[in-house]
Amino acid sequence: MARSKLFIPDRLRFFFSQLKERLWVKPLVLCVLSIGGTFIAMLADDMGLSSVVPEITLESVESLLSIMASSMLVIATFAVGSMVAAYASASAGATPRSIPLVIADDVTQNALSAFIGAFIFSIVSLIAVQNDMFEAAGLFGIFVLTLLVFAIVVITFVRWVDRIARLGKVVNTIEKAEKAAGDALNRRRYAPTLGALTASRGQSPGKSRPVYSATVGYIQRIDLETLQTCAETFNCHVRVTALPGTFMSPGRPLLYIERGTEHYNEEGEAFEPEAFSSAFTISSSRTFEDDPRFGLLALSEIADKALSPGINDPGTAINVIGTMVRLFTLWQSPIDKDGMRAITYDRVSVPELVIDDLFDDAFTAIARDGAGMVEVSIRLQKALGALAETDDEAMVAAAKRHSRMALGRSERVMTLPDDIDAVRRTAVFSAS
Repeated sequence: MARSKLFIPDRLRFFFSQLKERLWVKPLVLCVLSIGGTFIAMLADDMGLSSVVPEITLESVESLLSIMASSMLVIATFAVGSMVAAYASASAGATPRSIPLVIADDVTQNALSAFIGAFIFSIVSLIAVQNDMFEAAGLFGIFVLTLLVFAIVVITFVRWVDRIARLGKVVNTIEKAEKAAGDALNRRRYAPTLGALTASRGQSPGKSRPVYSATVGYIQRIDLETLQTCAETFNCHVRVTALPGTFMSPGRPLLYIERGTEHYNEEGEAFEPEAFSSAFTISSSRTFEDDPRFGLLALSEIADKALSPGINDPGTAINVIGTMVRLFTLWQSPIDKDGMRAITYDRVSVPELVIDDLFDDAFTAIARDGAGMVEVSIRLQKALGALAETDDEAMVAAAKRHSRMALGRSERVMTLPDDIDAVRRTAVFSAS
């Protein structure tokens, strides 16, 4: 039971994160609520309130609903056009990998939902009013609801105008990618093995039995509850080898089933590989939710695109480098032991993230394509120097390794000796 309590929030969190990327969800909910509001107004007539509520003329209600019906559809169409333009801007100016973050913007989705919901409410209410479905209390209820919807639409529109002016801009996309990467890194800090035992990287398979995936794509999520249940059923131990974000092919094992248990014979009788592989959600694209490396990669791509000759925007690359420093500072910051996730899946082992992989995702592309720009190279060396001053030995080693590689790239590309000397003076490894 304790396992389920810990697991269900993760499952729901992943489910709702996928729903946030579906533009039809919130508008559908608001449409249902709008239709429900019309029928709720009818209840006022059944409650005998006609004698106590102010009398509202039929013409005034029809006029308000007609204005709303004619204007909301136009505004909703305009909102969709603005959103599409923002998505195109995010794809062209930043990276296509940032599109899910832009789509999931709450203010924009709420605005579109409010506009469509108001349109549906006005149409349904107008039909009901013109067919004399309301008495005095019902008309008053519709009048109040209409004013409330108007207020919601005006407030939402004002907020949305401010947001749409920035949505899709590179700075705004960087902020969203930083938040997504920071959230994923923070969750992994407090659950480095996702609630399972720690698996040693590079461990020999031995006599373990591999389980492969029939689907080619990226792992989005691992259902450890399913793996634990399967391991208990077959009385074995599961060693996961592929974390979320890993690209899977038919020849690459998802996990290994440890042999040597009393109910696991050499012939593999009663063994069902599909039961284990079904715990892995595999798709054609990566997600930010359970894949910290994807957030770092998206930020790196934004910086790398800014360094291309066609854009030539080193300032954006420098901005991303500062973002990387904040994220890695978060990664190695002290952890509240009380918030650490307990080992819940004792028949499953999962490898931890390797800091070298995180640094490769974050800095390799920037160092390669910014090697010829002295301002970018110097800022990158200073960033790596800041990370090398931490107490994390693995992070210090990774920072020095990338400092050395970045300097090597700069020395091969730069032609002015003064620029090379300036980068050398800030290189981390040269001072060690």
